[in-house]
Amino acid sequence: MTASAPDASGDSLRFRRLMGRWATGVSVVTARDGPTDAGLTVNALLSVSTHPPALLVSLMHDVDTLPVLRRAGAFAASFLAHDQRALSERFAATVPPAEKFRGLALHRGATGAPLLDGTLGALECRVRSVSPAFDHDLVLGEVVRQEVGRDVLPLLFYRSGYAEADGPDRLRLPRAAPGRKGNLGRGGFKPPRTRSSR
Repeated sequence: MTASAPDASGDSLRFRRLMGRWATGVSVVTARDGPTDAGLTVNALLSVSTHPPALLVSLMHDVDTLPVLRRAGAFAASFLAHDQRALSERFAATVPPAEKFRGLALHRGATGAPLLDGTLGALECRVRSVSPAFDHDLVLGEVVRQEVGRDVLPLLFYRSGYAEADGPDRLRLPRAAPGRKGNLGRGGFKPPRTRSSR
């Protein structure tokens, strides 16, 4: 393996490009406070514990979903399937929260958070802590409900593009394009040709 010279400058563009080489699944994180639903596309998400099951989500400080999530004290993460790219782009767009949910097929979980239909599955979490980390907030949630969905290929994001299904059990990764930036947007996600959630 050939490595380029190390860079200690903290160059954010280079960092974004490097992180773009790390393939991730795609989720939509949602919350409900009273009559208000909010949600955004997130790929900065990981499991942190199995006993008890717990999830960590990284969100920019100023995304519109974060105050709703804080007030609700709970959130859900729906894991998108390979044929749900349109949902990823919808929830990454800069539009009012109500527009993101208009006409969508969804159902309510135990926390009241909207869960998107047709996904790989979903986790509902009770917020245990929200910790500032540079320009993001790290939301730690304890899983209170698990929902298993379709057993199909995931929606995969790589080098600012989406992998495409190539048969029933194979994904074809997007080719690298000159000048593409990394995939870390304000909600942990920045899809191609789409503005990230603000």
